[in-house]
Amino acid sequence: MTLRLRHHHLLCLLGYVGRGYTPAFVANLDRIADRVSAGEQILLVDGPDDVCTPLLNDGGGDNPHCLHQSARRRDIRAAVSAAEVLGQPLPVGALVTLDAEKTRRLRAAFAAGTVRTACVGCEWYDLCSAVAAGGFKGARLD
Repeated sequence: MTLRLRHHHLLCLLGYVGRGYTPAFVANLDRIADRVSAGEQILLVDGPDDVCTPLLNDGGGDNPHCLHQSARRRDIRAAVSAAEVLGQPLPVGALVTLDAEKTRRLRAAFAAGTVRTACVGCEWYDLCSAVAAGGFKGARLD
């Protein structure tokens, strides 16, 4: 199978430690982190993805944030910065696998702040910063 992820969720996965909006969201993101860790291929998409599913189905109310322009702006910023770190274009429709080396490079850039422009204003910014400062200890993505 192939996972459908929007660009900024590549960054979210780097420091994901099992916290989220709802229990369904956390359970879903745990499964996604396991699949990415196992080497499953990722299809980069425009708009809501496999991470957003619980918010769209049962926790996002009438206007879930995954449909907002702010999420699209995060995707654009994440696509540019992650492509620079990985040395490859990451357009919508690209297929990517986060192997150990790519994850290491992205995490190093994340900890240094060079791929964090997509994270500005995110409610999880402080948590992700603390996870990065702690060497990504407890992060679910291998």
